[in-house]
Amino acid sequence: MNDLATPTEPAHLSRHDQALREKAASLLSHADVRIDGDRPWDLRVHDQRVFARAFAHGSLGLGEAYMDGWWDTPSLDQFFFHVLGAHLDEHLRDFAALRAHLRARFLNMQRGRKAFKIGKAHYDIGNDLFAKMLGKRLVYSCGYWKDAGNLDDAEEAKLDLVCRKLQLKPGMRVLDIGCGWGEALKYAAEKYGVAGVGVTVSQQQAGFARDLCKDLPIEIRLQDYRDVTEKFDAVYSIGMFEHVGWKNYRTYFEVCRRTLKDGGLSVLHCIGVNSTPSRPDPWIEKYIFPNSMVPAAAQVTPALENLFVVEDWHNFGTDYDRTLMAWLANFDAAWPELSANNPRYDERFRRMWRYYLSSSAATFRTRRDQLWQLTLSPHGVPGGYRVPR
Repeated sequence: MNDLATPTEPAHLSRHDQALREKAASLLSHADVRIDGDRPWDLRVHDQRVFARAFAHGSLGLGEAYMDGWWDTPSLDQFFFHVLGAHLDEHLRDFAALRAHLRARFLNMQRGRKAFKIGKAHYDIGNDLFAKMLGKRLVYSCGYWKDAGNLDDAEEAKLDLVCRKLQLKPGMRVLDIGCGWGEALKYAAEKYGVAGVGVTVSQQQAGFARDLCKDLPIEIRLQDYRDVTEKFDAVYSIGMFEHVGWKNYRTYFEVCRRTLKDGGLSVLHCIGVNSTPSRPDPWIEKYIFPNSMVPAAAQVTPALENLFVVEDWHNFGTDYDRTLMAWLANFDAAWPELSANNPRYDERFRRMWRYYLSSSAATFRTRRDQLWQLTLSPHGVPGGYRVPR
């Protein structure tokens, strides 16, 4: 039992709490999950109030109850694979979910100074955490596991895939929108002989990237992508589009078109959903990625109209499951050192981060989320585009 929780034994349940437990057991049975069962994906209850909290506050309540130690499961990713595969989350929508949906639907939460909120809230948590979790390179996006046997090789394969799709050649100048810690630009400069500019809204990322690329023809800017005005031979973004917001998709592609030379190519690497526009998850919105949303194809394609030819739309979403599980293994292995050296990394943070990585992995395993790479050209590649894989 986790010492964050206050245990309540089933024998002492009120009639109301017993009814909620039975309701939860019935619902979970559709996902082949048992309460206090002995399988890796079964739910182990430490505090019986978890059911009232989950039914009252949906995914936010369930996630916060886990952070507080009210429930556990030997394998979080397997638990979520069962729950999400059976779409049980659709039975736990509450006012918090509706509020997140309405904010995303009617407010532009990624404009102006709001665009920098995600940098401070998530990417500035600490380079120490990301350095331990992400492996050899600080690349915080899906690896490409086609011919890779480990995380480092998968991330390098992804960077090389983007470079090949952009048809990079020595002497080109490229723009990296949302450059993170600068690893993609560094790889492109060293392997393909290009120069470039990277923009990010994270101070910690910008500082790290400048040090990483200090001996290369690369400029790192703490800047909103909408303020970039120069022309480039190639433009790409890797794992940044999820922070753009659907009200800004057209603006994003207009910036790409404005900054891309007529003969150039653009690659967009992002998470996507294969359903109607998704509702932001209240727990993810509050604790992990504020003001973020996963795009649907129905939102992306209108934003591209009369700006680009879609030369290729590549989906390798199942690779994100493997990537996230590799990050989780790295995080678990590094936890003793991380928690010993930084008081911010307490037990509640550990549970929050494991919940985030595990539930995300399950989302891709169930194929509810995808990983897209779109290759775009302003007028269509003469003679056709030969797709690298």
